Amino acid sequence: MLVHGDLITAVELPPLPFGRRSAYRKVRDRASYAFALVAVAAALDLADGRVADVRIALGGVAHRPWRTRRAEEALRGAAATPESFTRAAEAELAEARPLPGNAFKVRLARNLAARTLLELAGAGP
Repeated sequence: MLVHGDLITAVELPPLPFGRRSAYRKVRDRASYAFALVAVAAALDLADGRVADVRIALGGVAHRPWRTRRAEEALRGAAATPESFTRAAEAELAEARPLPGNAFKVRLARNLAARTLLELAGAGP
C-alpha cells in the first residue's frame, strides 16, 4: 500500500502469452518532435496463417489513445492478409470524425495499423 510521499519507481505487468510478436510504430512530423501524429502498438498471434489473437492500440489520432476492439474482433479467425488487416483498420476508423486539418490522420492510422500488422505477420518490409 502506498502512503503519502512514496515514489513509484517501476510497474511490472505480466506478459501476454503472444507478446513476443509485438511492435510499436510512431509517425512524427519531424524527427525533432517527440509527439506522434499517429502511433500504433500491436501484438499478434498467428496459427496456420490465421489470426488467433490480436491487440491493437492507436495513439495520436484522438484526444486519448484507445484500444481498437472493433478491429481486433474483425481480425480474430481471419486470414493474416494485407486485405484483412486493412479492412479491420477501416472498420475501427469508420466512425472517425476528424477536425478540420486532421482528416489525413484517419488514412495515416489505417495504413500504419495495416502495415504494422503485416510486418508482425512476417509478410511486410
